[in-house]
Amino acid sequence: MLASVHLLCVRLRFLDRTPRSRWLSFAGGVAVSYVFLHLLPEIAKGQRLMDERTRGVLAFFEGHAYLLALAGLVGFYGVERLAKEHRRRMATGGPPSAGVFWIHISSFAAYNMLTGYLLLHREEPGLGSLAWFTLAMAMHFVVNDFGLQADHRQRYDRKGRWLLAGALLLGWALGLVIEISDLAISAWIALLAGGVILNVLKEELPAERESRFSAFVLGVAGYALVLLGL
Repeated sequence: MLASVHLLCVRLRFLDRTPRSRWLSFAGGVAVSYVFLHLLPEIAKGQRLMDERTRGVLAFFEGHAYLLALAGLVGFYGVERLAKEHRRRMATGGPPSAGVFWIHISSFAAYNMLTGYLLLHREEPGLGSLAWFTLAMAMHFVVNDFGLQADHRQRYDRKGRWLLAGALLLGWALGLVIEISDLAISAWIALLAGGVILNVLKEELPAERESRFSAFVLGVAGYALVLLGL
């Protein structure tokens, strides 16, 4: 299902407009709600696990899991700065950069592989957890897809979306044959949470997006009610 999001979003280009589509703002709100009400508590659990497993090894660090979440946010912020400069050059008549495209797509491919792996190896098992994780990430991928298409246009449609769909399937396939430690899973969840926060907010906050605050809040509140009611 998640892989199909990247393949089908090309048919939803009517959502790519200004002011921002309410559906995209709603999807961003769902993803943020999932991070703060589900992934951040998972980071807290992971932090306790890291405290137990790394005692005396990385004792000079406090908040290992939160540092990883911060690293995920900072890493994607660096990639976004590169993409922003690329957009500025294109707006002034410059040619699209293949190098920027591959750096941008590679970072999201790694992000997707991680997501695909966590479909099978989340800290909270069960079909209910899988369903809500899948729904939140599907919404998030829709938002990412429109941002990447705006940055890279035809190159993203021809290559990028296929690579991201393939990265998800690769992560899922690796999950079938490789099982890493719960400590590593905690670290991956932390990195994912930082990336989700940055990637949602960078799509919603720029003034030129004219984002729909009411739709964003509706997505946040509606999904929060669902998660709190589980």
